[in-house]
Amino acid sequence: MHLNKLKVYFLLFRFSFSISAFTFGGGYVVIPMMRKYFVDDLKMISEQELLDMAAIAQSTPGAIAVNIAVLVGYRISGLKGAIVTCIGTIAPPIIILSIISFFYQSFRDNNIISSILKGMEAGVAATIVDLLIDMWQGVLKEKNLLLTLMAPFAFLANFIFNVNVLYIIIFCSVLCLAQTLIKNKLGGVESE
Repeated sequence: MHLNKLKVYFLLFRFSFSISAFTFGGGYVVIPMMRKYFVDDLKMISEQELLDMAAIAQSTPGAIAVNIAVLVGYRISGLKGAIVTCIGTIAPPIIILSIISFFYQSFRDNNIISSILKGMEAGVAATIVDLLIDMWQGVLKEKNLLLTLMAPFAFLANFIFNVNVLYIIIFCSVLCLAQTLIKNKLGGVESE
C-alpha cells in the first residue's frame, strides 16, 4: 500500500476518533468539527459537499455522527476510508461506555460529574446555534426565494403546528424538485 494512502487513512482515523471523543450532544455537533478539520484545515472536501453529506446522513437510518463520518470517509478515500472513519467514530463511545459501565453507580450519584454534563449541554447548544447561523448564511447567499422562505416556514410548521418532520422534509424536497424541473424546462426553452 502506498505511503500517502496510509497517511490519509491515519488522518481519517485520527480526526474521526477525536471528533467522536470530544463532541457530546448528538450528531449535529460533529458537523462544525468536521467542517473545521476536513473543509477548513485539510481542504479534503468542500463546505457544500459536507452540507450535502449532512443532509444525506440525516435522512438515512442510524446515528447521524456515524453516517456523516462514513460519507466523508467514502468521499475522501472510497470504501476503505468509510470503514476507517466508521471505526474511528464508534471506538470512543465504546471505550467510554465500557469504562462508565464499571463505575456507573459512582458516576450517577456524583454531583461534579452531573455539573460537568450540564456545562457540556450549554456548549453543545452554542455549537448547534453556530452551525445553524452558518447554514442560514449559505442559504441566503444562494439568493433563492424558495430556499430563503422554506427554512422559517419549516421551523414554524414543526415548532408551532407540530407537523411531523418527515412530512416537512418530503414537502420541501418536492418543492425543490419542482423548482429545479421548472428551471431546467425554462432554461431548455430559452436555449432553443
